[in-house]
Amino acid sequence: MSLSSRLSIKSKLILMLLSTSLCSIVVVGYIGYDSGKAALTRSIFDHLTSVRASKGDQIRSYFTTIRRHLETLGEDEMIVRAMTEFRAAFHELSNRPIPTTWDEKLDAYYRREFLPRLAPNVEGAPAAESFAPGSIAGRYLQYQYVAANPHKVGEKRLMDRAADDSHYAAVHERYNGILRGVVERFRYYDLFLVDLDTGDVVYTVQKETDFATSLEDGPYRESNLARLFKTVREEPDRGSVHFADFRAYRPSYAEPAAFIATPVYDGKKAIGVLALQLPVDEINDVMTGKRGWKQEGLGDTGETYLVGPDSSMRSVSRFLVEDPKGYLEALRARGVPARRVEQIARIGTSILLQDVNTDGVRSALDGKEGTRIIADYRGIPVLSSYAPLHIDGLDWIILSEMDLSEANAPVRAFERRVLLSTVVLVFAITLIALSLAHAFVRPIYTLIAGARQVGEGHNDVVVSLNTRDELGELAETFNEMVKGIRRQTEVIEQKNRENEALLLNILPGPVVRRLKGGEERIADNIQQVTVLFASLVGFAALAEARPAEETAAMLNELVDSFDEAADRHGVEKVKTMGEKYMSVCGLSVSRLDHARRAVEFAEEMQGILRQFNQRNGTALGLQIGINSGTVKAGIVGAKKFIYDLWGETVNIASRMHEEAEPNTILVTESVHARLGEAFEFDERNDVALDSLIPTRTWAIRSGPGSQKRAESSARAGV
Repeated sequence: MSLSSRLSIKSKLILMLLSTSLCSIVVVGYIGYDSGKAALTRSIFDHLTSVRASKGDQIRSYFTTIRRHLETLGEDEMIVRAMTEFRAAFHELSNRPIPTTWDEKLDAYYRREFLPRLAPNVEGAPAAESFAPGSIAGRYLQYQYVAANPHKVGEKRLMDRAADDSHYAAVHERYNGILRGVVERFRYYDLFLVDLDTGDVVYTVQKETDFATSLEDGPYRESNLARLFKTVREEPDRGSVHFADFRAYRPSYAEPAAFIATPVYDGKKAIGVLALQLPVDEINDVMTGKRGWKQEGLGDTGETYLVGPDSSMRSVSRFLVEDPKGYLEALRARGVPARRVEQIARIGTSILLQDVNTDGVRSALDGKEGTRIIADYRGIPVLSSYAPLHIDGLDWIILSEMDLSEANAPVRAFERRVLLSTVVLVFAITLIALSLAHAFVRPIYTLIAGARQVGEGHNDVVVSLNTRDELGELAETFNEMVKGIRRQTEVIEQKNRENEALLLNILPGPVVRRLKGGEERIADNIQQVTVLFASLVGFAALAEARPAEETAAMLNELVDSFDEAADRHGVEKVKTMGEKYMSVCGLSVSRLDHARRAVEFAEEMQGILRQFNQRNGTALGLQIGINSGTVKAGIVGAKKFIYDLWGETVNIASRMHEEAEPNTILVTESVHARLGEAFEFDERNDVALDSLIPTRTWAIRSGPGSQKRAESSARAGV
């Protein structure tokens, strides 16, 4: 005898209920977990993309500002005079005698100050002779403003005049304070004036070792500043601006430096180049949000950074800023050369020194934008959102990333909640199964047969049992149930007919048919519709002054009149909200002239309200806003549902009617463009929407047939 044949019906029922319920719980739990995990991951990707786009806009805005500032400086008369005077004063020094003691002191500066700072950051052993200026003017000026400058390294800019009687000293005293102020006020690292003909750096603010050298044949002729100078000299168009990407710049002790330059014109002749050394800190402040990663929703591991076409960083790594020791240990574990790690630690930046050869970087350098899970430059799995940056002159990309482990933390918490819920449900279902099994253990075959007949659609079944015990009572109950089913079936059929009629009053016909077809979630994108919002101005005060029954009757009268007018114009009412009325044209039935119909309906609404005011001695007004575009439409809610519209088009229409003056129809530019010359418009003030972008608006003055429609409404007694 099999085990199943030895089990009681009660036991079989309990096992069946438990098996079914447990399977359902497992399936639903897995689907919920998988959907929740996907939704959480998608949410984090969306946030990373949003942060990336925001940072990209800030960086582009920053470079646009610098470009415009440089263009302005390049045309400034003071800069032109300074360039002219510095050039002349520089070349006057070409024949000045250089005392031996000056050369000795200059050589000592290079050996004691410059080379000890430079050597740890470059390969080999740099020699002082390879950096010293070759020209007499260069040696003269470097002695006066660098070697003999009493200010310490990094503050040489503070000396306005050297202790000599040269013309250069007078020119320098006249302009250094002004140009230093420009650098400090706009937080540039340095400002350069370069002779266009000779390549001589005739002035800098910082007075590093590139001061008074030649970018043509001097010690820094291969630097990115020298290449930028040559680019400007080859293309010296007035107002042109050129960038030089980050490279190790030896005058700044091989730290990363980027430059931007423009030609300087004296009249119609280009005489020099104005260059700015870009501040690394400004770019880092933008990309790190001034170290506000958590405030920007990036948690403990999220960051946004820039990468150049050489796949190296152009902004600092968050991990170097927050945890230098851990960051450097991670680089060593990745096999990064020890000298590179030491250089990052010494300089305190990952710009140019941190290679980022990841899948996201390669895709972005190929011009692609996207999101994916990748291994980052530390070898750690991250959620990455990447895209090209699109800055003229710079082939940079931007990435926003967060460690996968942190991103999955909410998923793990969600997993624990699902497991706990499953345990609770299993316990509850076990109790329910025991209760149900006890209630249904007595098999009554006659009742089963009768139930089968009822299940086949027979509502005239009668079960007779010759017993007066509980089974007899159950049979009588069953018979009463069958009668009740018959009555309920009739009631349900009647209610279904009434419900369908009611649904047709509150939902469009196509939506009702979809509901009857079994669709549970109805939502659509409608491409071309016109949305109208209207508000009764003064109705709140009227309602306060009159009885509720009277104001309700007045409101019903107006709404009924508006509904009839909407039907005449092919406009569908969406809903009313007190004194507010929302409608749409082109939703259920696509119409090419949806904008015109909506405006004509709005005009008739005004006529209806005028007639109403005349009959009732009221002074109500209408604020009407109209917008055309794409909307989302669908059924919202489960128990108390409505068919509603949403989206930017709806929001703008609502905002339009809020901005409209009483008895005014205010339309957006999209409506105005569709109506063309069919109506007369008065342009109104721009309206700032939620996006903070002003949009142009028009008020309807009149249109063809507007007077005729008003007269037709009057004759109808509306």
